[in-house]
Amino acid sequence: MGQSGVLYLVATPIGNRGDISARAREILAAAGVVAAEDTRHSGRLLRDLGLERPLVSLHEHNERARAAELVARLKAGESVALVSDAGTPLVSDPGFPLVRAAVAAGIAVVPVPGPCAAIAALSASGLPVERFCFEGFLPARAAARRQRLAELAAEPRTLVLYEAPHRLAASLEDLAAALGADRRACIARELTKVHESFYRGGLGELADRARSDPDLKRGESVIVVEGAPAAAGGATRLDETLAVLLRHLPPSAAAAVAAELTGARRNDAYARALEMAEKPARESP
Repeated sequence: MGQSGVLYLVATPIGNRGDISARAREILAAAGVVAAEDTRHSGRLLRDLGLERPLVSLHEHNERARAAELVARLKAGESVALVSDAGTPLVSDPGFPLVRAAVAAGIAVVPVPGPCAAIAALSASGLPVERFCFEGFLPARAAARRQRLAELAAEPRTLVLYEAPHRLAASLEDLAAALGADRRACIARELTKVHESFYRGGLGELADRARSDPDLKRGESVIVVEGAPAAAGGATRLDETLAVLLRHLPPSAAAAVAAELTGARRNDAYARALEMAEKPARESP
């Protein structure tokens, strides 16, 4: 049996065609087939690049069935380039069943990095970037969206969300209600395109802007939201609680009780419990 082909995950421009990398162009030119979310859209990109390659569709409605077909082609030695309509494949886009099937079949999966709207928006948002939480698209239904936001209200990391133009105002209103109208945020719209725009301010202010500004009703947006502030004195209270509990309980049990008593996240409480439990051992003669 011959050598299997390679599945390439090729990032494509999110707007500006100049953002295609030289490596991405080379991979697309050499691929046996290009699996695309929308063959018409990707066909135009290939023509703009001066390329002509066979295209097959791979989208949310056919990706499970298409994965088996493409894995068979990969096993036969043909290389496949997976692209989404814009940005990095699988990031709020189709492709996961194909990647999972390729990995299970022992086929090499090679990322070809490039544009990603979430990272582009985060980098220019003016909000903390050291730790962030990517949520993709919020639920379309209001009740499910509000429930998810209630779960995220205490998330200390910067939040990165995608949103469609017709739901932007409603999502911002729900964000302001769940996270607080004064929580700092940034809306990045039409990234890398001619009308690229950034709107910064509190969530309440941005919700008002989305209701009144017709530009915000055009094009998908990325919403970046500052993480929840730490509770005043939270770290001190957690340490004091753990100091007592660790005299009688192992770190895991002490962390579980301390998290319930102080409102700290259980993972954070456990990490701190381990630190405090190890410190006396390191300091003993």
